[in-house]
Amino acid sequence: MSLPKCGNKLENSPAGAINERTSMKIGVPKEIKTLEFRVGMTPSGVRELVDDGHELFVESNAGEGIGMSNADYVAAGAKVLDKAEDVFKTADMIVKVKEPQLNECAMLREGQVLFTYLHLAADPAQTEALVKSGTTAIAYETVTAKDGSLPLLTPMSEVAGRLSIQAGAFALQKANGGRGILLGGVPGVRPAKVLVVGGGVAGANAADMAVGLGASVTILDRSLPRLRQLDNIFGGRVRTVYSTKDIIDELSAESDLIIGAVLVAGAAAPKLVTAQNVKDMNAGAVMVDISIDQGGCFETSRPTTHADPTYVVDDVVHYCVTNMPGAVPRTSTFALTNATLPFVKSLAKLGWKEALSRDPHLANGLNVHAGHVNHEAVARDLGYEYRSAVEVLQAA
Repeated sequence: MSLPKCGNKLENSPAGAINERTSMKIGVPKEIKTLEFRVGMTPSGVRELVDDGHELFVESNAGEGIGMSNADYVAAGAKVLDKAEDVFKTADMIVKVKEPQLNECAMLREGQVLFTYLHLAADPAQTEALVKSGTTAIAYETVTAKDGSLPLLTPMSEVAGRLSIQAGAFALQKANGGRGILLGGVPGVRPAKVLVVGGGVAGANAADMAVGLGASVTILDRSLPRLRQLDNIFGGRVRTVYSTKDIIDELSAESDLIIGAVLVAGAAAPKLVTAQNVKDMNAGAVMVDISIDQGGCFETSRPTTHADPTYVVDDVVHYCVTNMPGAVPRTSTFALTNATLPFVKSLAKLGWKEALSRDPHLANGLNVHAGHVNHEAVARDLGYEYRSAVEVLQAA
């Protein structure tokens, strides 16, 4: 994507002129989604930004879930505020982890930047609230890299993929509603059959964990180059199969654990495993839908929380927690902030217009601005008029 340049380059500025933003007020509220313990920034990230000349405002106890105290943030140079309202009111840019809940959307304002996961295609209420707020919302999950990958989604996909096998193994235990099968079996008893639908980052990490536990693993994908790559990575330890409806019908019926790991960037996930497939599965089989943030890739999926993670449809256990990495918040927060910090620094230093103008990959993260939807897949899925990032920056 070719983007227009906003403002003057620093090197073209006369002596003493300051065209780059030199100071920004950045807010880090405490996450309030059910049993969400991650935080948008670590104290080390705060220190980096404070050293760059920015002001950091962190809600009291925001880092408690990862073992970071208010004192740790103060030592890094942040100011700790008692209430979320104070953070939202003070900050030019809000840095979070999960999508803002509706009461948080109500605290956003025109001219403010929100940088977090959004997953709007599966959340029309949040999309409407962000559009009404007038804020500039940049989504981690649609920021791209030169190779077409999603660098801010990758770390959480890695965590979710690995965690899906832990969750699935636990749910397979008889006391938890499962078939009573050990993933790796034992000598003389076959291992569990694990079907991974989608061979991207989450699917590959799920397969890696399942293979490590001794399960019999099959990965489905519709990209032959990706299937070849996975075959080389796993060296024959997994089956790689081209995904068709017939194959899904066949393999889902015999699987003990199905992992849904399908991603269409920014868009709602396609429903690849049907309700009929679920009816044809063995009683006590388990399904884990990593794609639930984008609406889920099983027809029988519905969002759950860590407080009540599973439910049963046709005797099949479903695990559809929308913030899976929140179960391991310390690992997840450090992995995420390692990836987001360079982008936060760029947005803070340059302001969002210049940062997006200079970096078309960051510009791909623009989802909502000034009452318009700026991601094509979100606009299509939810029925909004689409206004591209190029148009936004040209108008700016």
